[in-house]
Amino acid sequence: MNNVMEAVQRSKNYLEYFLKQDFIKRKIKIDPNTFSGTIIKVIIGPRRSGKSTFTIMNLAGKKAAYLNFDDEVLLKEKNYNNYLKYINEIYGKSIFLILDEIQNLPEWEIFVNRLQRENYNLFITGSNSSLLSGELASHLTGRYAQITVLPFSFREILDFHNVKTDLNSMVAEEYGTILNFLDIYMFMGGFPEIIVKNYDARTYLQTLVENIIYKDIVARYGIRHSTGIIDMANYLINSYSGEVTGNSAAMACGINSVHTALNYMKYISSSFLVFFVERLSFKSRVRINSPKKVYCIDNGIISLYAFRHSEDMGKIMENTVAIELLRRSSLMVEFNFYYWRNENNKEVDFVIKRGIKIIELINVSYITSGGDIKKRELDSIISASREMNCDNLIIITWDYEKAMDINGTRIKCIPLWKWLIAE
Repeated sequence: MNNVMEAVQRSKNYLEYFLKQDFIKRKIKIDPNTFSGTIIKVIIGPRRSGKSTFTIMNLAGKKAAYLNFDDEVLLKEKNYNNYLKYINEIYGKSIFLILDEIQNLPEWEIFVNRLQRENYNLFITGSNSSLLSGELASHLTGRYAQITVLPFSFREILDFHNVKTDLNSMVAEEYGTILNFLDIYMFMGGFPEIIVKNYDARTYLQTLVENIIYKDIVARYGIRHSTGIIDMANYLINSYSGEVTGNSAAMACGINSVHTALNYMKYISSSFLVFFVERLSFKSRVRINSPKKVYCIDNGIISLYAFRHSEDMGKIMENTVAIELLRRSSLMVEFNFYYWRNENNKEVDFVIKRGIKIIELINVSYITSGGDIKKRELDSIISASREMNCDNLIIITWDYEKAMDINGTRIKCIPLWKWLIAE
């Protein structure tokens, strides 16, 4: 058996191992026709977020072949015809074909286009967001559908642990259990293997981040010296829930070129380590020139890499809300979110936009039961409400719940856990 054939066999063994596991059903809504149709299915998301498991789970009972392009032996093969040769030899003829971490394969788009023309039902996964927005749209000639798989949501973690979430019959003990799981989620994050297999979070996440930096960024973009990209990743993670610019990032990381700093920021964002939220403005010049707010894709990574202080609870809550909004934006058509600031420096953490309509304004604040809401936060969200003609105003708190009317403006205070589990 030659090396490539052995690599294809390893992929098959990996697939068979997966099929023996107990799957956790993800709350990712997709059109059922998507998986049975002939359009190319593109599953993107961070490394180890469950893309392969999600794909395999949705193909359970179907004869599918699987190739894992994290295997360096497969990447050394120049004749892609051999992939099909060994697939047919090892699996038999398979119409369903899963190509995992496809971005690692040189000129993958030519191979994928050919397979689609030959009527394969293709599922390609990638740990790079530009796979769809840039490369895929430019190179694929056939139709495709995007599915984003992120680490577990808080609702998925509660479901895994069989925690009751029926608001109509919840007692104090169950309420306390939910807050306990929320505290764990905010500091350990939601990567599936940490939750399901109880892996040590610190060791697991450190290895994961190193793989993202060296495999998905340094190797992919041909970066000769990794120090700058490592410094940039640390800077962005430590700036979570805060504002950054190319200039501030370049200065903080000792990078002489703002252009290089912006490229590094793009690479790190494309690898799903962090993501950016733009300022809402109807003036393109203001939107382009304004700082972006940066959020980390998982709170566990923040716990590992960021300097934390007790007063950061509000920032952690804000990062948690941003992750959930990113998840919801991947599931809903024309759902986008921004931050808002006016000329008087009044700010709203999140402005939710559906199509052309502003549908919700959200501020996040660490307020416990009996706590006081700062006048500044109320003034900011009311000012934004009047400017954008939106009357759906929410302040997400730790465990404070109340509806209030201020000079004719209604504001709802909702505990974070209740907002996170809302359908």
